[in-house]
Amino acid sequence: MKGITEALRSGSKLAEDYLCTTDAARSLYEYDIRWENGLHARAEWLKQSEHTRVDRHKLAAYLRLYNKRVNDHGKVHAAITRLVEEDALVVTGGQQSGLFTGPLFVIYKAASVVAAAREAEQQLKRPVIPVFWIAGEDHDWDEVNHTYLPDKQGQIHKVKLQGHFKGKDSVSYVEVKWDQWETVLNQVEQLLPDTIHKPGLIKLITEIHQSSANLSDAFARMISALFAKTGLVLMDAADPELRKLEKPVFERLIRKNDSLREAYLQGASSVEQAGYSTSAEVAEDGANLFYIHEGTRLLLMLKDNLYQDRKGLVSFTEERLLQELEDHPERFSNNVLTRPLMQDSLLPVAAVILGHGEIAYWGLTREAFRTFGLQMPILLPRLSFTIMEEVQHKYMKQYGLSFQDVQNQLEEKKAQWLTKQETFQVDERFTQIREQFVTLYRPLLDQVAEVHPGLNRIGEANLAKMNEQIQYLERQTRKAIEDKHQVSLRHWNGIQNALFPMGKPQERVHNALFYLNRYGTEWIEELIKASADFRGEHKVISL
Repeated sequence: MKGITEALRSGSKLAEDYLCTTDAARSLYEYDIRWENGLHARAEWLKQSEHTRVDRHKLAAYLRLYNKRVNDHGKVHAAITRLVEEDALVVTGGQQSGLFTGPLFVIYKAASVVAAAREAEQQLKRPVIPVFWIAGEDHDWDEVNHTYLPDKQGQIHKVKLQGHFKGKDSVSYVEVKWDQWETVLNQVEQLLPDTIHKPGLIKLITEIHQSSANLSDAFARMISALFAKTGLVLMDAADPELRKLEKPVFERLIRKNDSLREAYLQGASSVEQAGYSTSAEVAEDGANLFYIHEGTRLLLMLKDNLYQDRKGLVSFTEERLLQELEDHPERFSNNVLTRPLMQDSLLPVAAVILGHGEIAYWGLTREAFRTFGLQMPILLPRLSFTIMEEVQHKYMKQYGLSFQDVQNQLEEKKAQWLTKQETFQVDERFTQIREQFVTLYRPLLDQVAEVHPGLNRIGEANLAKMNEQIQYLERQTRKAIEDKHQVSLRHWNGIQNALFPMGKPQERVHNALFYLNRYGTEWIEELIKASADFRGEHKVISL
């Protein structure tokens, strides 16, 4: 698989500096991106801190049950068996559920977990298991109920689950009925061009969604279909059975809430002192926990020694909250700041795969890890790609475009190209005509105003109308030129829609179904095999 490194805008200064091992950013993390330097030290720390985590046998028992249901593959069960070994470690990463797995970067993140686990196992000479979290406890339904696919002409279409969910329950608890699945499946079938892979792909995703009552289950089964043969183990953060295992960890989060809150505030202060903005809210009265009340996921605050939400729907003393945890652990949920602590209390994490935004908010958590008796793991940036098909490569070469041109100045380049195609220079000629017209017409207005003052107003109105007519003719001339070159302009728009659809990187918009339909599934394994270097580089690849 060919790959060319290209710069891609990140949006997070802290993450970029972490990738570049800048001193200011490095001070906020336990290890740096040169993970091979810290891997053995991390493994030794995990060996010494085994007592801080949930019992491996109980965890494995849960994982067997969950994966039997949504990820039933011999290599997955073999990986879970290996996890029980006392020296086994984990590389993990996670993502909220998305329709048909959501954007391409979700596939890249799962591939990153597998690739990094293989690399770590090779370096450490001990079992390293890839584990992928499904953040089913997240409740932003409008963020995950849709995806985007190009049609046969390359135009981007939004595929969305019909129906409106009004509550704030976890995504894993939102029921999706067959008629809703059927609608989006039909839309996908219409959008995807006919290929040798299409019949099998449509059959696969139809069977998956016939067996799924919610988005998280469908997401898990989709990830399983693509990665089970690699031994990727799945877990849903919202699973009630997992909550039972997590109960002692939630108890510690509650009992140590005051010191943890101070640790997060200290983390925010450290981030700001290092010259960065905080990427997650750290409230002085925040409990950094959610409570699910009557189908609504409520963020808890701590005020006057009471745990309550901002609307006053629930209110607990610490003793009452702990009793609620004992009776109903499924009602408790982490926020973005406590989720890392929960993850490391469950799994012997050698390294975690993160996106740039996640790397930035993990910069808030180092002191919290220490307060909780843990140590922040090695953070690795997920793999990042743009798929360049032959047709885009051909047209970019034809029009003299680089990847950076497409990313940063495609509209400008297109306008320049269009101008060069005509001997008739629209800007120059119409600017000239307007200036000449005003030069001729303005003296006339001065003269008629001497005849009668009211004629000046009429003349100004006429001047405005005639300028409007000139502008109208200019627009029509531009349109005629565009129509004349519409085939070439479709090439330009096709480049845009393929590489930076909706003005965003391809990996954040396109769904993997488009490429699975064209190329099958083998390219995913190729990505994994070709990816042993985690330096945060973006690569343009051809399939």
